[in-house]
Amino acid sequence: MSALHFTVTFLLLTLLLEVNKAKSQSFIGVNYGQHADNLPSPAATAKLLQSTSIQKVRLYGSDAAMIKALANTGIGIVIGTANGDIPALASDPNFAKNWVDTNVVAYYPASKIILINVGNEVIMSGDNNLISQLLPAMQNVKNALDAASLGDKVKVSTVHSMTLLKQSEPPSSGSFDPAYGDMLKGVLAFNNATASPFAINPYPFFAYRSDPRPETLAFCLFQPNSGRLDGNTKINYMNMFDAQVDAVRAALDAMGFKNVEIVVAETGWPYKGDSDEVGASIENAKAYNGNLIAHLRSMVGTPLMPGKSVDTYLFALYDENLKSGPTSERSFGLYQSADLTMTYDVGLSKSSSQAQTPASPATEKTPATPSAVAPSPEPKKASWCVPKKDVTDSELQASLDYACAHGIDCSPIQPGGSCFEPNTLSAHAAYAMNLYYQSSGRDPSSCDFSQAAMLSSSNPSYNGCTFPGGST
Repeated sequence: MSALHFTVTFLLLTLLLEVNKAKSQSFIGVNYGQHADNLPSPAATAKLLQSTSIQKVRLYGSDAAMIKALANTGIGIVIGTANGDIPALASDPNFAKNWVDTNVVAYYPASKIILINVGNEVIMSGDNNLISQLLPAMQNVKNALDAASLGDKVKVSTVHSMTLLKQSEPPSSGSFDPAYGDMLKGVLAFNNATASPFAINPYPFFAYRSDPRPETLAFCLFQPNSGRLDGNTKINYMNMFDAQVDAVRAALDAMGFKNVEIVVAETGWPYKGDSDEVGASIENAKAYNGNLIAHLRSMVGTPLMPGKSVDTYLFALYDENLKSGPTSERSFGLYQSADLTMTYDVGLSKSSSQAQTPASPATEKTPATPSAVAPSPEPKKASWCVPKKDVTDSELQASLDYACAHGIDCSPIQPGGSCFEPNTLSAHAAYAMNLYYQSSGRDPSSCDFSQAAMLSSSNPSYNGCTFPGGST
């Protein structure tokens, strides 16, 4: 092989590796609802977003002022068509062309529009006429993008409610309601052919509201619980988010669409509610969003999609004071519109650490919380914290999530990081558990992780990844 040939081959392989690495990385987005009369200016909102680690923002419509304000920020923008526009989009290709020209072409590429959602929760709307026109509308929007040479840059999809599932427990038996089978198959075939995502809205908050037991709350908030066993796969699920997403994964696979990727278009937890609304509190909202962010950043993925965190949009950037219904409907804002301050801190600020310690109810006993178990013998000589050999993947995942959510820097075990390879749960958990122990002043009780860890005098460093520690 010539030197030139070798160099070109090496560069191509390197480029391919970087592309695959980029594809494996997740992002944290946010929903920007505008059903309010007290929102900050688009410029102020764009500046706020730039001060955070939020990488993408989802608009429910196509607000021109907000799209302009996000120009040249590098922030990905998801826009949407109104449900009421679907009939015209479906029946008139010229209407679709004008819509794309007005809302996409006029701003692209300065404004980084990446996805158009045609309608919101249309299939569950109960409007059969609207439902029948959804797929033709999506196809016409895609054709308009192709005509504008943007078909490979801006994807087209639609957003679905979790009620689209007929069955979700256990996750492996997830299936869609057969009443929507034919329509849904057409939409999924479109997603598959165009490499666009299947967007879903899972809300563990609603699951807890219908089953307000302490163990359910813990399961929803990524907090200590015994887990829920899927008898088919023998997987013990440790949180509701993974269980809901995997139910969707199983439903997609059962319909033959294993290559269609899932995006979480909305998920969140209200920080305030009416007196009869269980679980709506600032402590629970901070615990859910903070632990979810740590879970996504840990790159653990879900049990059915290991190592692939699901791209997720948090709900929501601000409260929407014009919404009707219970107080919780108007109390999802991560930031206060009056002064742009955080409602509670979940580590989204670029100036904050990789992840802040999320708040939790007084009853919290996180799976990784150091317990009163006696430390290993001679802790002074044992300077590294490592997982025990017989721990389960669920225990490793819970420990990894906890450690990364409590103030340590887990970026080295994310894609591209110095300790990402080998990309295994055991290696990443070992790194995080040890770093948490070292950051806690080598307090032996901080190397318990619900009895999933032990102190060791053997250096666990691997592949050039150096674990903090040493002789004491």
